[in-house]
Amino acid sequence: MPLLRIRTEIEDRPGRLALLTAALAGRGANILALSVQMDAGGVVDEFLVDVPGRGAGPRELAETLAAAGGARTAVRPARPHELVDEPTRALVLASRLRAEPHAVPEVLAELLRADEAGWAAPPDGPPAGGEDDGCVLTVPLGRGRAVRLRRYGLPFTATEAARADALVRAALPAEPPRPASRRLPLRDGTHVTVRPIERRDAGAVRELHERCSLDSRRMRYFSPKPYPPPRAIERFCDPAHGLTLVAEGPDGSLLALAHLIHVLDPGVAELAFLVEDAWQGRGLGRALAELLLALARERGLVELRATALSENVRMRRLLTSLGGRTRRTDEPSIVEIRLRADGRPASGALAGWRGDRHL
Repeated sequence: MPLLRIRTEIEDRPGRLALLTAALAGRGANILALSVQMDAGGVVDEFLVDVPGRGAGPRELAETLAAAGGARTAVRPARPHELVDEPTRALVLASRLRAEPHAVPEVLAELLRADEAGWAAPPDGPPAGGEDDGCVLTVPLGRGRAVRLRRYGLPFTATEAARADALVRAALPAEPPRPASRRLPLRDGTHVTVRPIERRDAGAVRELHERCSLDSRRMRYFSPKPYPPPRAIERFCDPAHGLTLVAEGPDGSLLALAHLIHVLDPGVAELAFLVEDAWQGRGLGRALAELLLALARERGLVELRATALSENVRMRRLLTSLGGRTRRTDEPSIVEIRLRADGRPASGALAGWRGDRHL
């Protein structure tokens, strides 16, 4: 009874997973475990299957999944000890890491089933030549330390990177908690205060929208929307909806709104901004984007997505400079950008574009 681990990338559309499972069943493969992972290039499905008797071999299974819509399929031998509940396995590894903090490379290698693991310096730029195939992952630990993992022939997904980061944060000594309100420096030396939105901000949010030009509001909402209704402010304050931040200027007025909005895809949130015209081009959009990426990572999110008018050049440049990749949508005038929440470069080449030219 060969036990196999199969990983394949599919288009993020309804019904694609059902096609894959039916294709595997048609070749006599019994699915014992399934994991759905997110990556900036699409959805990655991982199956643990056994193929009784004279069932299909690795090559035949890869060909079958390719015919069913799978891409970049990898089939590797697996062992019975891998048939364990993944959350339980992660909790056991977290317990081990708390008891043996020096064993971070070994624990992370076991978590992600890496072939190699070792200590390294945190990366100060993109991967070196030959390491951008996704098969190398560097997990920063703080204080100038990191762990470098390699897995041959099986690229790491954004979900796996988030798992590694979460395990390290859960098991190693915690850093001091960050305040809810913080000051962000801009390029011209000005500091703005960023904090979560409150219900008392409803009037200031309306005034912010009134100060924004019709074009700025159109870039944000795809129409010159005057200002959010009261029920929208209530929704922005609800943690179940996501996280909304406001940026305050030196005089206490609101300069910008920044949103992380929960969506149905697991580990994914929508990213959106509105910056007052007079504060555009000063680095406020970038500062907010970098902060939201950090907060998304702390919340265990894997990917951030933004949709925008294709003419929104400024936003497009901002998000791609942070590692985003773009793709077209069904609407020719609208594009989407996807960013890994851990700040690592997104994998894969995506067509299209999104941006908010007024950040």
